[in-house]
Amino acid sequence: MATYEPFYNRTMELPEELLVGAIDSHVHAGPVLRSNPGHFDPIQVAEMARAAGMRTILYYDVFGWASGTAWMVNRYLKDFRTYGGYLMNSSHDGMNPRAVRTALNMGDGCRMISFGSHCTYHSASTESALVDGKLVPFKDAIPGFAEKELARAIRIPLDDEPVPDALKEILDMVAEHPEVYLNTGHVSGPEALRVVELAQAAGIKKILVAHPARALLTVEEQKNLAAKGVFLEACAVDFGGPWMPQTHYYVERELMDMGAVVHGRAMSWLQGIRDVGPEQFVLATDYGVRVLPSPIEGMRMMMSMLLYFGFSVEEVQTMTAHNPARMIGLD
Repeated sequence: MATYEPFYNRTMELPEELLVGAIDSHVHAGPVLRSNPGHFDPIQVAEMARAAGMRTILYYDVFGWASGTAWMVNRYLKDFRTYGGYLMNSSHDGMNPRAVRTALNMGDGCRMISFGSHCTYHSASTESALVDGKLVPFKDAIPGFAEKELARAIRIPLDDEPVPDALKEILDMVAEHPEVYLNTGHVSGPEALRVVELAQAAGIKKILVAHPARALLTVEEQKNLAAKGVFLEACAVDFGGPWMPQTHYYVERELMDMGAVVHGRAMSWLQGIRDVGPEQFVLATDYGVRVLPSPIEGMRMMMSMLLYFGFSVEEVQTMTAHNPARMIGLD
């Protein structure tokens, strides 16, 4: 296999070869809400990944414990092992130590604990409805949303704010499981930095900062995190999704986020990785919904773009195979 892909005579074969042994650590697969766009089911995605020669995938489930999903898939596919994680969302009472303890002991064991997705305080404060052609945050457009949803959303204490006992307990639990990594989830940039600080103080060795490309952290902040051994996530969805809503967290139709405007600026996304350096990046897709390609095609597309941007084969493998394996706890 070539170290660098030549500028001319690019082929379809090299990205296909790089899929062999790769790991997608951010895959969405059903079951989902009836109000949500369709998803590939977990077995379909696992079968596609196995056929492509990938090493494994890790399921995200914004509504439940994906380690249970992985357990069922592994019972069905004897020759391909998958993994799951747990997202602390409001449907499970947010920052709930009991739910985290359950996740850590479900099925073959959880490999990721996240601070949630669409219903963190940061995300729930910014997702919007379309009112008279303008985006208006749910908290301003939907009566009662701030009282009912923002009140239960995960919010990370900053600066000198007291750290809740529940957060301390959760961090201690994750620290006791070296095979598990902590995911900052959809919190704000300052909150992500605070999570890293608290997690490392608690003794957690593996931390993933989710979606820093979403203008949450500067390049310098990302470099500082990488220097501390923190993993940085880069997902295909951050540059390669269509201009339409992709994920609906709430059952109610009026709570469909109309602010899902995809970044669509692949070059700046790739340049950000180059500026920080690929050594601590983990590449994944965040795919699985109907309006996007399959996660496997998303990985192939992402690898093709990296090669085109001049990343070496070794750098691509570092971000798509070696670093995810370290994070999940594989040899």
